[in-house]
Amino acid sequence: MSGYLKLDHINKTFRRGAAETEVLRDINLTIDKGEIVSIIGHSGCGKSTLLNLIAGLTSVTAGAVLLEEREVNAPGPERAVVFQNHSLLPWLTVYDNVALAVNKVFGSTKSRSERRDWIMHNLDLVQMSHARDKRPSEISGGMKQRVGIARALAIEPKILLLDEPFGALDALTRAHLQDSVMQIHASLKNTMIMITHDVDEAVLLSDRIVMMTNGPSATIGEVLDVRLERPRKRLDLVADRDYIAAREAVLKFLYERHRFVEAA
Repeated sequence: MSGYLKLDHINKTFRRGAAETEVLRDINLTIDKGEIVSIIGHSGCGKSTLLNLIAGLTSVTAGAVLLEEREVNAPGPERAVVFQNHSLLPWLTVYDNVALAVNKVFGSTKSRSERRDWIMHNLDLVQMSHARDKRPSEISGGMKQRVGIARALAIEPKILLLDEPFGALDALTRAHLQDSVMQIHASLKNTMIMITHDVDEAVLLSDRIVMMTNGPSATIGEVLDVRLERPRKRLDLVADRDYIAAREAVLKFLYERHRFVEAA
């Protein structure tokens, strides 16, 4: 592993007055450039907190997040986040929502025509150039998420962080967007970290799956290598032995952890 992104002995504790809650304990993980890594676990295990630490939206209590050996301690354009809620500005068009990010990051380095071409290039990547003049209220939930992904990609992040980006979508739309993510990754070879509750989604998309123990004081329980060749086609994987084995391994981990909580 090249150590592109390192989570080095991370602890995170939230404090409210005299009360303290340790959410994450001793998180150690190295992610290679170009990997897709999913983080999965039961509710309350600190998945989104971990993503926020990588994004620089929350500070670590102990340890460090290192991107290319430089410590992450604040938000930055090299780490873009796509949330479950698309977070588009309703009064702006699809084009202008993406332009907002592009102008902020590239306003001094790209000309107006270069920025326009770059915005359209990223809308093309997610198949949304046809809706450039529509506002969020005029497009579907899946289309809004496509625009959110285009906006994130348009700032050319070193790492794309996805926080349950398809969780609120219907199954068919979710499948189409999963396929889009795989196509984008095949084209750009970008590094992605995704939070998900969906075992099939994690196995389909990921190179590795990080399985979290239950909170509080959650940590990494197991890391599973997904040994499936790319490109991946969901229908071809239905009866694939490696796919089935990976799915069973994740379900077994989650089921055993869940039983532990019930027994406690």
